[in-house]
Amino acid sequence: MSTPERIGTIREAINEALHEEMRRDPNIILMGEDVGLAGGIFKITNGLLKEFGPNRVYDTPIAEAGIVGLAVGAAMTGLRPVVEIMFSDFTTLASDQIVNQAAKLRYMTAGQCKVPLVIRTAMGAGRRAAAQHSQSLQVWYAHIPGLKVVMPSTPEDAKGLLKSAIRDDNPVIFLEDKMTYNNKGPIPEGDYTIPLGVGRVHRQGDDATIVCTSSMLYPSLEAAERLAQEGIQVEVIDPRTISPLDDELLIQSAIKTGKVVVVDEGYQSFGVTAEIAARIMQGAFDYLDEPVRRIGAADVPLPFAPSLEDLTIPSADQIYRTVKDMQAKMYTAAVAAA
Repeated sequence: MSTPERIGTIREAINEALHEEMRRDPNIILMGEDVGLAGGIFKITNGLLKEFGPNRVYDTPIAEAGIVGLAVGAAMTGLRPVVEIMFSDFTTLASDQIVNQAAKLRYMTAGQCKVPLVIRTAMGAGRRAAAQHSQSLQVWYAHIPGLKVVMPSTPEDAKGLLKSAIRDDNPVIFLEDKMTYNNKGPIPEGDYTIPLGVGRVHRQGDDATIVCTSSMLYPSLEAAERLAQEGIQVEVIDPRTISPLDDELLIQSAIKTGKVVVVDEGYQSFGVTAEIAARIMQGAFDYLDEPVRRIGAADVPLPFAPSLEDLTIPSADQIYRTVKDMQAKMYTAAVAAA
């Protein structure tokens, strides 16, 4: 029996998940700058202060290290804090609390101390917010054992993954691309959850695989549609979480199609695309027609000028041309072999 659903935005899906989880568990608290009276800078937390009151929804000073430090302590003593950091760029101010405290305390106490903490933060470029408010730093946190890293791309996934993240007994970095907040799609109603570490196939195909994270789902689907009109059927997969990563799903798709492009909005050098490509190469090497291609953000500080900023973000046309080039090389090799 299918779950009842309605059409709504990612913003609404996250807000709904927060309301439902806070009703379910009185130990869940919300902390962050302007999350109460203002409803958050992106209005994600609207209505939470009114329903749950100031003893569970805390407007904090502008002090990211203090916010996360307080949340780590609260999590250690039995609460389940959800922290909002306005921009992922600002998580650097709390890096000690995240990397050296939250990520390690369960291990250092031999499991006696849990840190059930969710840090929600907005990532991504495209809003003309310049170099200090536009970065995609997901790979930093995926590099740290003890942290889970979640990157939803649709309203359905945003709701289901956030509810699972809140219920997890480990610290979770929950990255929301600010350019997708108004994207619409089905939102399952009721107690809907998605397990962390399970990817999603958005489009089936046999000719190539596109692995895309977060907002990169949308240009990937656009490119896949253009390619389909030319007879090239592309499989589009969203891992949904990059730590843990659904290696098996990605490897099996690579074995099926033989050609893979990985797309992520983080900087390309030493990034998410490199790690995913390496895992696919290791697991599917004998089945690949050529090395895995990677498309990431340009390795430059994010410009303010719209004409320059747009050039740094992976596009549907870039993805389309990459797959076309792979197909062309495959055709040329086949002709030469004949």
